[in-house]
Amino acid sequence: MTILPGEVKTGLLHAYLLGSVAPRPICFASTIDSEGNANLSPFSFFNVFGSKPPILIFSPARRVRDNTIKHTLENVYETKEVVINIVNYNMVQQASLSSCEYPKGTDEFVKSGLTALKSDIVKPFRVKESPVQLECKVLQVIETGQEGGAGNLIICEVVCMHIDDHVLDEHGKIDPHKIDLVARMGGDHYCRASGSAVFEVAKPNMELGIGVDALPQHIRNSRILTGNNLGQLGNSRAVPVSGPHTNERLAQILRDTAHDEEVRIEQLHRYAQELLNAGDIEMAWQVLLTE
Repeated sequence: MTILPGEVKTGLLHAYLLGSVAPRPICFASTIDSEGNANLSPFSFFNVFGSKPPILIFSPARRVRDNTIKHTLENVYETKEVVINIVNYNMVQQASLSSCEYPKGTDEFVKSGLTALKSDIVKPFRVKESPVQLECKVLQVIETGQEGGAGNLIICEVVCMHIDDHVLDEHGKIDPHKIDLVARMGGDHYCRASGSAVFEVAKPNMELGIGVDALPQHIRNSRILTGNNLGQLGNSRAVPVSGPHTNERLAQILRDTAHDEEVRIEQLHRYAQELLNAGDIEMAWQVLLTE
């Protein structure tokens, strides 16, 4: 399928974009209007864009159906302050509820059953139940268009950050399993970023990995190894020298397939894949270099 934006309805394009660009982190944006009325609304057009200065951006898009703007945007223009509250699994249903389009002046803290907590620096309230709350000054609003579906990029500078101690590990870092974040997918779908959904990928080799193009040809052209597997091997500093066959499973494969090269290569590559998936790069190299 190929889509040219000007040739499809905005609502359809919107659905394809949100289904493709996902998962997206969710924030609660807490604002107040010039009369002090609180407003709370969730946004998945949201992310962090710098740490010095600490910058967050979220976007209350114009409604596709009638080209109106959200109360959050109106309040930001009036007061130039916002609190970005991070949404986790324990509050995702309340976040969804608060997205209802209540009349202006309705307090979504009350409607969603969340607790308004006084901020230290800015006027809008924090969400007590949120594991991380970021008080922000609004630096700029960039309007990307005037039609329904257009974004309004609200560029915020963090002036105070609050972190619930319960989401920290023993080293004082945020534990992904404890913070239990959620993210927005397309349609009515969400995902939960904890448990088996969280995995580690080693950072790129600071001394430069050799790259997939430098892998031995029989490895690079493997019918078993995936692009992810090749990427792991390509992050090595060099193709290692094959060592002695001390692993019993490797020795068994070699014995069982001594007279069938094709089967031997397949079994070696499947074993190497298991090792790579388990993070044992060194042993995976040894297996692959015994062919």
